[in-house]
Amino acid sequence: MSDWLFGHPFMAGFECSTHRRRDGIRLDVTRGSGHDRHAATDYAAILEHGMETARDGLRWHLIEQKPGVYDWRSWTPMIEAASQAGVRVIWDLWHYGTPDDIDIWSAGFIQRLADYAEAAARHYQTLTDAPPLWCPLNEMSFYAFIAGEVGDFHPYGLERGHELKRQLVRAGVQAARTLREVDPRCRLLWAEPLIHIAPVTHGEDDVSAARRASLTQYQAFDMICGRMDPELGGSPDLLDVIGCNFYPQNQWRQHGPTLPLGHHDYRPLSDLLEETWRRYNRPVIVAETGAEGSARAPWLHYVCQEVMDARAGGADIGAICLYPVTSYPGWDDDRSCATGLFGPPDSGGERTVHAPLAAEIARLSAIIR
Repeated sequence: MSDWLFGHPFMAGFECSTHRRRDGIRLDVTRGSGHDRHAATDYAAILEHGMETARDGLRWHLIEQKPGVYDWRSWTPMIEAASQAGVRVIWDLWHYGTPDDIDIWSAGFIQRLADYAEAAARHYQTLTDAPPLWCPLNEMSFYAFIAGEVGDFHPYGLERGHELKRQLVRAGVQAARTLREVDPRCRLLWAEPLIHIAPVTHGEDDVSAARRASLTQYQAFDMICGRMDPELGGSPDLLDVIGCNFYPQNQWRQHGPTLPLGHHDYRPLSDLLEETWRRYNRPVIVAETGAEGSARAPWLHYVCQEVMDARAGGADIGAICLYPVTSYPGWDDDRSCATGLFGPPDSGGERTVHAPLAAEIARLSAIIR
């Protein structure tokens, strides 16, 4: 059994989505949450609760407003703040949003992402000599569904989800190879939703159909490592750290409603984590998890117990990322979503602490460190 991948069981995650939703409005959650203005305070705050590693993201639409011209002013202060605080950051190169001039369906998207990856990696080197940690593309499976299958996000595709997933993987593979060429020390996280789909009935046909639907969650990982669709360029060396994003809504009845925790068809998180680890034999982290309001501390308690069970079963589960660690404006309605450990910032960047979650983090850290 390995130690915790980053030295501590808990990580912090800062929501950084920049996609265009159905009404055409582009989100910038890093700005909406105040994290862009208060990164230094935010990094110091997570350290106070033992979290020395964070997930955070670049905003490509701000960095490359003209093709091939890179403006790092939105990112440089964040790198510097993390370095000064002593926080290691896994940087999401792409968290859904692309510059407006890019056609994501085109071959040009693949090259633009690779060029952007190279420029970002070289800029990072000018500011720190720390080995970089990258997530080339976040949740390709989710984005392929929401933007390529049902048309809720740009580019508003319909029934083209698998096509978009292949396109994202092709781009991710090329970007990952570029990142490795710039600095072979870099580590690569691939973060995908961890799900379970329960059958409509327990008849053989329904069980088989639900199982096939559940297994699609592994397609992106299988493509990255070349196990599926090798023409996309994937290979085993690219599958480095596997991120499993898991929330209360990640299990549902096929063609039906969400399964609540405790439902007889709800599959234990430990089983899902062990299955993922056995499938790839790579380090696994819970790359995103969290709940809203009063569910925050109980949900973390559940996740940690399941992670400990998976580790006891021999699975290499290396971290749990509280995501997002701050409240943020909702994607659909801009309401303040009370998630994570911290509330909105005041004028000085200070955030209120959700005491029940802070107490649970402290208690669990003492038990599972």
